[in-house]
Amino acid sequence: MALGLVNALEWAHQWWGPLSWLVLLVFLSGTVIELYDRRLARYVLVGGWGVLALFWVSAIYQFVFDQKSITEGIAVVLAIPLSLYVGYLLASGRDRLIVVSRAVAVGWLIYLPFSTLPFLRNPLIAIVTDQTATVLSLIGADFEVIAGNNFPADLGPAEPVEPYQKTFFFHVPDVRAISYTIMMACTGIGSMAIFGGLIAAVRAPLARKLKALAVAVGIIWVLNIARNVFIAYSFGYQRLQIFPEFVMSVFGIDSRLEVSYIVADRILAQFLSVFALVGITYVVIKILPEVLTIVDEALYVLTRNEYDLQDALDVEARADGGSERRDETV
Repeated sequence: MALGLVNALEWAHQWWGPLSWLVLLVFLSGTVIELYDRRLARYVLVGGWGVLALFWVSAIYQFVFDQKSITEGIAVVLAIPLSLYVGYLLASGRDRLIVVSRAVAVGWLIYLPFSTLPFLRNPLIAIVTDQTATVLSLIGADFEVIAGNNFPADLGPAEPVEPYQKTFFFHVPDVRAISYTIMMACTGIGSMAIFGGLIAAVRAPLARKLKALAVAVGIIWVLNIARNVFIAYSFGYQRLQIFPEFVMSVFGIDSRLEVSYIVADRILAQFLSVFALVGITYVVIKILPEVLTIVDEALYVLTRNEYDLQDALDVEARADGGSERRDETV
C-alpha cells in the first residue's frame, strides 16, 4: 500500500509544471477581476485555492521523497487542507481573505518566472554562486567552481550542462572529492517572493512599501549567502557527521558522505530559516504595519480566533496616506 501511494505521488508530480502556471493564471485573474467585481472575483479566487491544493499534492513527491526535506515536506502536506479551508472560508463570505489571495498572486508572479525561465534563473544562480565562492575564499576553504550539476554528490566533475559555473568542487584529504551545486532553492528567491507578495498585497504608501521590500530582500540575500556558505563548508569538509547511521536510516540515503549535507541543510538550515522568516516579518511589520492584516487572517485560518496584533506588537497603521482602518486594506 505504501509503495502504491509513493507511485501515485510520483505520477502526480508530472503535473507540477502545468499546475504552477494554472495557479498563477487563476489568482492573477481573480486579482484583476476584483477591481471591477468583487463578488465574481471571490468565486474565481475560491477556484484558485482549489487549484493551489492540487499543486501541493503534485509537490509532495519532490519535497518528501526526492529532496527528503522534513520542514518543506511537513509544510507542503499541511498546505493541502489549509488551501482548501481558505477557499471554503472565502466562499463563505470572509472577504478579508481576498488580500491574502492577492499576496499569493504577486508572490507567484515573482517566483514562477525565475524558477522556470532560464534567462532569469541562470544569471541569478550565477550571481549567488559567485558571492558564495567569495565568502568561502575569505574563510580559507579549498575548492574550485565548475560547471555542471552534482547536487549533492561524492562524484568527480560533472559534465557541463549549462553555460555557467554553479558547482563547488572540494578536495579534502582522505575523503573523495565532494561537489555541492547551487540550485534555484539556494538563491532565496522563494522567501523574497513571499515578502514581495505580502508587501504588494496591502494598500499603503509606495515609499514605505519600497522601503519594506528593500529591507526584506537585503536581509534575505545576506542570510541566504551565509546559509550557502555554511552548507557548502559543512558538507565539503564533512564537519557534521552526527549520528551517521541514524541520519542515513531516517532520510533513506546510502552514502555516509551525504550525512553532513543532510544535517547542515535539511535539518539545521531549514529549521533556522523558519525563525529567520519570523524575524524578517517583524521587521517588515515595523515599517509596514498594514501587513498585519495578512498575519491576522493567517492566524484566523489556523485557530478560528480573531486577532488584532497591532496592540500586541506596539505598531499601528500610519496616517501618512496608508490605511488606518483594517477593512480598507482589503
